[in-house]
Amino acid sequence: MSKTNPGHFFEDFTVGQVIEHATPRTITEGDRAVYGAIYPTRFAIPSSAQFAASVGLDPHPVEDLVAFHVAFGKTVPDISLNAVANLGYAELRFHQPVVPGDTLSTSSEVIGLKQNSNGRTGVVHVRSTATNQRGEVALDWVRWVMVHKRDQQAPAPETVLPEVAPVVDPGSLVLPAGLDFTDYDTTAAGEPHRYDDYAVGEKIDHVDGVTLSEAEHMMATRLWQNTAKVHFNTEARPDGRRLVYGGHVISMARALSFNGLANAQLVAAINAGSHVAPAFAGDTVYAWSEVLDKALLDDHGLEAPGVGALRLRLVATKGRDETMTLRGEDGKYADGVLLDLDLWVLVPR
Repeated sequence: MSKTNPGHFFEDFTVGQVIEHATPRTITEGDRAVYGAIYPTRFAIPSSAQFAASVGLDPHPVEDLVAFHVAFGKTVPDISLNAVANLGYAELRFHQPVVPGDTLSTSSEVIGLKQNSNGRTGVVHVRSTATNQRGEVALDWVRWVMVHKRDQQAPAPETVLPEVAPVVDPGSLVLPAGLDFTDYDTTAAGEPHRYDDYAVGEKIDHVDGVTLSEAEHMMATRLWQNTAKVHFNTEARPDGRRLVYGGHVISMARALSFNGLANAQLVAAINAGSHVAPAFAGDTVYAWSEVLDKALLDDHGLEAPGVGALRLRLVATKGRDETMTLRGEDGKYADGVLLDLDLWVLVPR
């Protein structure tokens, strides 16, 4: 009997199945340093312990997406080792900041299954939860992924499609304990723009671009202990190319958004996300954002001194799109769009 893990294929999943993922992962200052070396991030809270303390966050948290990548990476060997593609996200909420010394463990529940018409693959929906060493929820989210079947003759399961909220309600956002933007220092943060300076419908071209490199995207993916074959093994895809982990594009776009959204200090939730097209080493990634909505959190019953929330569409493109066009006249995504991410961020009022 083989002792190696071949990963789950589509017919191995059942609705209601709960998977406890190995292995717990302790966050260190090394994660902060390597993240900053790979992505051009400059947000003041994860960059400066002094700034973080000045807005009520002490000890000093790492980037929100560090926690996401680590938690997501835990799920890969069991959920998406045999994936064709990660298709989307919903209802992702950050419940509390993650700090060096926190140990994250992740579990997933299968909440939906649908075999594709080709009979060779199917889509698996899971709800994943990452908890810290105290058993507290750090973040949770829904994602759906297309997975190969081991045996094309295996019978299709009953189709179950879960209902997910299109948007996380602002009143259900979880704010970090003690967060207070009342005395927020815009000079230290890098831009003067506050909540009232942004208008619904406004688009922001983040201008800067970064060319993806083979070494960096694989190093980042290994940092999160993401074992998906397509990111490392040129024999895993018919075209012989290593696919860039979609989360790498998310973090790159988030870092690039600093130029124009420097005060979007914390990601509170990801409402939805779609990896529209694959990215490969040599592609140059740019980003733009659209303001979809705004929320005064105290109007929603949340204690949030000096804090407002912006709902943003963050779009990553291959090559710069100065027109900031998401879809063509046919309703399909425009050429060059890599990522379409809908998120809530916290900004000073």
